[in-house]
Amino acid sequence: MVDARVKFRHLQTFVEVSRQKSVMKAAELLHVSQPAVTKTIRELEEVLGVAVFERDGRGIKITRYGEVFLRHAGAALTALRQGLDSVSQERSGDGVPVRIGALPTVSTRIMPHAMTLFLKEETGARIKIVTGENAVLLEQLRVGDLDLVVGRLAAPEKMTGFSFEHLYSEQVVFAVRAGHPLLAGAHATFARLADFPVLMPTRASIIRPFVERFLITNGIASLPNQIETVSDAFGRAFVRASDAIWIISAGVVAADVDDGTIAILPIDTSETKGPVGLTMRADAVPPLALSLLMQTIREAATAVSAKL
Repeated sequence: MVDARVKFRHLQTFVEVSRQKSVMKAAELLHVSQPAVTKTIRELEEVLGVAVFERDGRGIKITRYGEVFLRHAGAALTALRQGLDSVSQERSGDGVPVRIGALPTVSTRIMPHAMTLFLKEETGARIKIVTGENAVLLEQLRVGDLDLVVGRLAAPEKMTGFSFEHLYSEQVVFAVRAGHPLLAGAHATFARLADFPVLMPTRASIIRPFVERFLITNGIASLPNQIETVSDAFGRAFVRASDAIWIISAGVVAADVDDGTIAILPIDTSETKGPVGLTMRADAVPPLALSLLMQTIREAATAVSAKL
């Protein structure tokens, strides 16, 4: 039986503090005072009988019990939000919003085709697609700001409370402009990497560990001219205009390779291959519009994997 002492404000405040990792920032976003936030969290802890946050230096961090409760609190807020949205959309005649987080690897390779198929269904649903680093998208998914994340499978410790559906596997590539000096093949590629600017995935990106292991395995401990980025727009523009080498998931540059503006260096990167798929909260029940969109993503992924 649900404890009647747990109110909506407890869940909302707890989730916001979890997301911001700060009482001050949560208070600003919720438009209440810091003491009010602190009091609400203490009330929740009294009901639960455990601490949900603990001090971490000058800040705070969520406890193990807080992590467990967050999965359910986020799901509860999401269900309530969906219920309110459904009533609002029903009254206005608009479709139910569907919020998707897409990693760069699928933003250009999968989602355009998937959306074309989805629009043919004429559901009337409003679609919101956002891109970003995997850690950011998963956090938004955890607290209910996203309904689905499409991209690489995260590390096991990041997947608590989530389910993953594998669609296909993809590897990292070394991309350069057409006509790049290294495409001539006169010199060993790894021996000359330090001669050029290298675009690396950021440390928070999901493919960074794969890239670091691959470089170390091939005798590259560091790169002097390194730029960290997850911006595919910047990476594409910079590589086309320079002799830079872009270490990136194959899907991000697939269209550029097809049109001949970007080429892939002849390096065997098969050991960087990893699964790409759909990540959802484990306790989530997708509404009809999201289920239909997931199906079109599967169909688009099938078409892509057939070409790999």
